[in-house]
Amino acid sequence: MRVRSRLWIVPVLAALVAVVAALPALSQPAAEPAATTSVAVGPGRGSPSRPEATGVVLAVHGGAGTALRREDTDARTEKAYRDGLAGALRAGQKVLRDGGGSVAAVEAAVRVLEDDPLFNAGRGAVFTEDAGHELDASVMRGSDQAAGAVAGVRHVRNPVSAARLVMERTPHVLLAGQGADDFAARNGLPAVTQDHFWTQARWDSLMKAKERSRGGRTPAVGAEAAGEAAMGTVGAVAVDRGRDLAAATSTGGMTNKMAGRVGDSPVVGAGTYAKNGTVAASATGQGEVFLRGAATATISHLMEFGGRDVASAAHEVVRERLTALGGTGGVIALDPQGVLAAPYSSEGMLYGYLTADGEVVTKVFPGE
Repeated sequence: MRVRSRLWIVPVLAALVAVVAALPALSQPAAEPAATTSVAVGPGRGSPSRPEATGVVLAVHGGAGTALRREDTDARTEKAYRDGLAGALRAGQKVLRDGGGSVAAVEAAVRVLEDDPLFNAGRGAVFTEDAGHELDASVMRGSDQAAGAVAGVRHVRNPVSAARLVMERTPHVLLAGQGADDFAARNGLPAVTQDHFWTQARWDSLMKAKERSRGGRTPAVGAEAAGEAAMGTVGAVAVDRGRDLAAATSTGGMTNKMAGRVGDSPVVGAGTYAKNGTVAASATGQGEVFLRGAATATISHLMEFGGRDVASAAHEVVRERLTALGGTGGVIALDPQGVLAAPYSSEGMLYGYLTADGEVVTKVFPGE
């Protein structure tokens, strides 16, 4: 009787053995069709495991949008864009070489781009729908995640410097409008009239956008609708000798934007982010989507909490998460070891970088 009552154990043990044997196969992910895992190729748009460069101490961008193309770009225009990016890198290089920190380096680099009429920041900023200029900028320090920003300023020559002052001289992060302009003036920053920012190219872009609106088409905003070479938002990321990270971003916004519109550039975690141990990142593109996707903070979080490297984290955000939300653009992202990622989902992105040994690299055409 006792033996017979235990006979049930044999088939149960056999079933358990079969289940255990099947577990390895069950744990393997199902194979995906090749088409769902393909990635566009080309610098900035290719393999998520491939960084843009290593040994980088400073990088800048001059905007993402429709691309400059070799066949349509004369030598003078190409040189002007390369000189603009290189000039910004040299300004930041001087700060770092003289022992300055990463915050001072990104500020110096962005100031050069704000003063260059080729870019959509400072002089050369795009026009709002009421033919004015409203500028945004932000700075973030990776050592303690302090940050400062200004939005909708109309009379600050270099908004990035105003953003740094907000970080260093106030208990706040973001000042906007007239209050930000007044704060900058009280703290000694040069004030300019609106015509300082005026350029013929940006005026022509506004007129084209207005014409599109009058023609019954969707109101045109941004560089692609206006036919400009690139969106032009500028930014910089740096790592200094102490391995402290910093990032800064500055923009005039979008052509024909509503007065009062604020995009991602002055928003910490969207257009700008820096945290020691993970990344310094500056974004450019369709600001509303970068805001909704918390673009730059998500790169940092993927690295910190997901164990991702900077290249794969930046690629996932720019090429997958933000495109799923309906937006395009790009980002420069630098980790503390000097590994740079520069993915973009738009046709092109203007950017460049400086290595620890002094090499300056600029990229203005897709495929470089």
